[in-house]
Amino acid sequence: MSTKPFVNLDDVAFDDVEANGYYTSRRACFSTSIGARQLGYNLTELPPGKAQCPFHSHRAEEEMFLILEGEGELRFGTERFPIRKHDVIACPTGGAEVAHQIINTGTSPMRYLSLSTAADVEVCEYPDSGKIGVFASSPGAPRLRELHRSASAVDYYDGESTQPPGRDA
Repeated sequence: MSTKPFVNLDDVAFDDVEANGYYTSRRACFSTSIGARQLGYNLTELPPGKAQCPFHSHRAEEEMFLILEGEGELRFGTERFPIRKHDVIACPTGGAEVAHQIINTGTSPMRYLSLSTAADVEVCEYPDSGKIGVFASSPGAPRLRELHRSASAVDYYDGESTQPPGRDA
C-alpha cells in the first residue's frame, strides 16, 4: 500500500515535546508520513507566554509559518511584529537580519503550521547567545549536530602543522 499523500491536522500526533522553561511547545512532525522529500512540515502548539525555540537564522533552510490559532509576536531581525490567526510569515535564509522567533503573547494556546525546505547540511546562528549550530545528515552516515560559541572561533589553520607530514623510512 502506498503512503497517503495528506493528513488532517486534527489527526497528527505530537511527537516532539519540549519543556524547557520559556522554550515549551509540542510539535507534530509529519513530513515523511505523507511522502514529503524536500520539504519539512509540522504543526506547533505554544502555550501562552512561551516560544518554541531561541531567536535564530538559517543559512540553508527557508521557512514559512501560517498562524492557525492565537496571537503573539514575531521577532524578526531587529524588529518585533504582532501576529495573529491567518498571518503568513516568510523567513528567508541569511544572517542576523532575518533571525526569527515566534512568541505566544496571548492568553490561549497558539497553533501554527510550519513549512521549510529540507537541507542535508544546515548552519544556524543564534544572535542572542552568540552560538553557531552545524547540522548534517546523510543516508548511512551518523548525524552531525554541533553547537559552538562564535566567540571561541579559531583560525582556519589552528591546530594544523605547517610542515609536510612525516614519511616512514
